[in-house]
Amino acid sequence: MRKQSVRFLVLIMSCALVGALAHPALGQEKPKAEAKEMTLARAVVGTGVDQMEPVGAAETFPAATEKVFCFIEANNIPKDMELSFVWSLGGKEVRKMNLSVKAGPKWRTWAHKNVAGQKGDWKVEIKDAEGKVLKEVKFKVE
Repeated sequence: MRKQSVRFLVLIMSCALVGALAHPALGQEKPKAEAKEMTLARAVVGTGVDQMEPVGAAETFPAATEKVFCFIEANNIPKDMELSFVWSLGGKEVRKMNLSVKAGPKWRTWAHKNVAGQKGDWKVEIKDAEGKVLKEVKFKVE
């Protein structure tokens, strides 16, 4: 009697295995999750950074402002890479700074520029390694 129970159990398990392999949906791999592209969740210009957060964010700064900071928060970084912060005044590039971001779900960094007395329309472009503009931030010094 015990041998029959074991044989019956082996038969049932074999049928279940063959059925699972034969069913098209059960024999396929799950589709891989699509890799998300890196995004810049935030890009702001301010007068400083405190505890990894921008402070004094504004679109206009007085001419007496010594230094401004361009702060970014990047999400879904697929690999370690460099980003360029390209500072322009009146359409003319005045500074380019490369900063690293590390692979992972979130990375925050910033670049700064001395702007004291340099009145006009400013722009900071954040570019990837291929030179593609990911985000731009405009501000004015009056």
